[in-house]
Amino acid sequence: MYQPGDKRPAGFISPFKHYAELEGMASLYKGLVPLWSRQVPYTIVKFVAFEAFVQMFYDNIFTKGKEAYSKMTQLSVTFMSGYLAGIFCAIISHPADTMVSKIYANKARAESMGTGALVGAIYKEIGFKGLWAGLSTRILMIGTLTGLQWYIYDSFKTAVGLQTTGGGTSTPTPKKA
Repeated sequence: MYQPGDKRPAGFISPFKHYAELEGMASLYKGLVPLWSRQVPYTIVKFVAFEAFVQMFYDNIFTKGKEAYSKMTQLSVTFMSGYLAGIFCAIISHPADTMVSKIYANKARAESMGTGALVGAIYKEIGFKGLWAGLSTRILMIGTLTGLQWYIYDSFKTAVGLQTTGGGTSTPTPKKA
């Protein structure tokens, strides 16, 4: 660990070499498993839930078929679906995210105990309820961010002449001649 005033490796490659020599190559990847334990379920839920909500909106609320609605209405469906998907993302990933935050806040304990033992110790300290602390704030934040991500993505798609993402299973009613 660096102390104030210590000389640090400069440039892009030398810090990697320094840590590889000091702690071994594995040190460059030691945060990967906790990160993946949060990020993989989060990302899966983000895409699956978004598509399910878009389909639900077009199947049950906007039933004329996606193309029958204005781009602004389609983008509103995109935002609403993204926001709801973000709520699911927050709920699914929150316990793992709480644990990752607690692990990084206790780096010294993680190095002395190992990550698995530290996870058990943290769980004993905070309990099941502690894993969910701050969920409402996270829902507000992640719901908004996810809704905006999908909205920006679909806005760009429509700006370049593509369709918005997703759609319902209903087919538009054919026009009578």
